[in-house]
Amino acid sequence: MALAEAVLRLAPGDEVGVALRDLPAGTVLAGAHGEITIGSHIPQGHKVALADCGVGAPVHKYGQAIGEATARIAPGDHVHTHNLGMGALSRNYEFGTARISPAAPAGPRPVFQGYRRANGRAGTRNYIGIVTSVNCSASTARMIADQFRGPVLDAFPNVDGVMALTHGSGCGMVLGSEGAEVLVRTLHGYAHHPNFAALLVVGLGCEMLQTERFLDDAVSAVAVERLTIQESGGIRASVRAGVELIGKMLPLVDGLQREPIDVSELVLGMNCGGSDGFSGITANPALGVASDLLVAYGGTSVLAETPEVFGAEHLLTRRAVSPAVGEHLLRRLAWWQDYARQGGGTLDNNPSPGNKAGGLTTILEKSLGAVAKAGKAELSRVVEYAAPVTGPGLVFMDTPGYDPVSVTGIVAGGANVVCFTTGRGSVLGCRPAPSIKLGTNTELYRRMPEDIDINCGVVIDGGMGLEELGGAIFARILETASGRQTVSEELELGQDEFVPWQLGTVT
Repeated sequence: MALAEAVLRLAPGDEVGVALRDLPAGTVLAGAHGEITIGSHIPQGHKVALADCGVGAPVHKYGQAIGEATARIAPGDHVHTHNLGMGALSRNYEFGTARISPAAPAGPRPVFQGYRRANGRAGTRNYIGIVTSVNCSASTARMIADQFRGPVLDAFPNVDGVMALTHGSGCGMVLGSEGAEVLVRTLHGYAHHPNFAALLVVGLGCEMLQTERFLDDAVSAVAVERLTIQESGGIRASVRAGVELIGKMLPLVDGLQREPIDVSELVLGMNCGGSDGFSGITANPALGVASDLLVAYGGTSVLAETPEVFGAEHLLTRRAVSPAVGEHLLRRLAWWQDYARQGGGTLDNNPSPGNKAGGLTTILEKSLGAVAKAGKAELSRVVEYAAPVTGPGLVFMDTPGYDPVSVTGIVAGGANVVCFTTGRGSVLGCRPAPSIKLGTNTELYRRMPEDIDINCGVVIDGGMGLEELGGAIFARILETASGRQTVSEELELGQDEFVPWQLGTVT
């Protein structure tokens, strides 16, 4: 078999390539410099040694070091956790030396059909949200929302749904602490999200986090109501009252209409989960092409998951618009390294078992593939978890790598559409923002066709190049922002995936 048909070498000089198909032991691959014999079975998406590596020698993929050999590696060997480890990490940080501002294509500017809110923001969906101030009001909020599932909303076709945002905190916290401020920012971001056309805020009454801390007059909603369980006569009375209040909101929300809105008002959240060996080759770089297109038109893209840029942060600092932006990213990474140590771990505890089964060995390798989602645009800002994302350009948000927590922060920051790449089959939704699921390989798409929106495996199959696929993803983003449902929305995913990041002391 020809080497080029079976193994993809991502950069000249890489000691490893990626298996494009399962390679049984004994397979002979013929290349320009001779033959390589596969020593043991190598699954699709895993790494194949293309050169000798002695113990302690750096191993490169994407033209970047992904770790050191922990045992001698010969051409044809399977390179994975048994012979590759993190080793010593050394990165040379530069600031602003690789800045690129993507140019918008010639021709008419794209638009999407969105909802123009009273405060000027642009929504892509028309939800009624039930926001809880404390976990004690979570069950009440869910009971109210459950009354509006199914055919009951058929009479209101412009209402995308009624959803409860519940969480595990709101009391027993130190107000003013880092953890409390993170929760306040998150709830504030959702309460003011342009995809919520109306709000019902449900509290217990005696909690530490009173609604005034995250709710103000700048909301996007056409109607805002508050309900306090202790003042409303208990849970049953509160559910009845909540159902009545939302019943009055439905005609108001249903009367809102979509209108043409310039593409620059899209805020795209980007996340990856259940990654595999193809994530950094297909879905992530294709999404990077779409992200660059959006930025070129004056829109905003948000990259996140700080622990999953560890080892690739030097590529982002080179794209920072200023040393201050690059240094902000490095400070957040230093915080994460200390945070991991306090918990008895390291950032190389990631990749997960599923990532490793898909061919990823070290966090360095995973991160190099993950940052491909950010395309080539310059890095304009770094913001804290759930902080408002304002202004155009590529923005980095400091979030955990755990998908529900990360995406919750991105949506709280204002993302009105999300693209989520996966190689293993993560099934996350993130209402009220629509989530477009991008599968990294065709086998996954065939196995889970009802859970993946776009098959990015066509890049490996030869059916489409990255630029063409990126353009198709950009077109799907516009269609989705205009109302096209995603597979996760068809299943009403996203309510249970609202998971604010919990930090700090619980008293």
